[in-house]
Amino acid sequence: MTGKALEKLIDEQVKKWEMIRSEKKAEERGVSVITVSREPGSGGRIVAERLAESLSFDLFHKEIIDEMAKSSQTSSRLLETLDEKALSVLEDWISTLVNKKHLWPDQYLKQLMNVIGTIGKQGGAVIVGRGANFVLPPQGRFRLRFVAPLEVRVRNVSRDFGVTEDEAKRRVLKTDSDRRAFVRKYFHADITAPFNYDLVINTETLRLVEAVEAIKGALRR
Repeated sequence: MTGKALEKLIDEQVKKWEMIRSEKKAEERGVSVITVSREPGSGGRIVAERLAESLSFDLFHKEIIDEMAKSSQTSSRLLETLDEKALSVLEDWISTLVNKKHLWPDQYLKQLMNVIGTIGKQGGAVIVGRGANFVLPPQGRFRLRFVAPLEVRVRNVSRDFGVTEDEAKRRVLKTDSDRRAFVRKYFHADITAPFNYDLVINTETLRLVEAVEAIKGALRR
């Protein structure tokens, strides 16, 4: 997706939030935001897309989150879509998170937490990647993790991208390493630890369409 296309998506999202600012608050809607962490090649991104469509939630891929977090102007504009109470709650939560986790947020992390926090307060969202499960408070949040054996993920990447299995394995291992390093650097956490999630799904044994239904069942409970 081009930079201009991302900017258009962000602008449309902000305008949507500005229009519904006076409507029902996210805290009144039960689970209002779903975070998705996934091993590369596990199909987590596809499930996230189908889940968002099924629930009529907005979908935020890591590319969109990153683009939002790169600009202090965009980050500030997103915060302005929150009312005074929601903004105060968000600021207090982020401050508590920073102190509790002993984080030393640089400019990027500050803006990333503001962006993810704003999406969480607005609700009705599925967030893929960028450590969102480590940012959002427990209220109204549901954390997913998608996994599969390495050989299954390599075959999936080889098929989906039309590359050899050797190249697919290289991509999978590099992406795995990058994601672990990102979460370790910014949130002092282990992306693979199951206790960081509410539901872990092995897509080797559960088809993607079945995964969507399983998640919706868990949300109803």
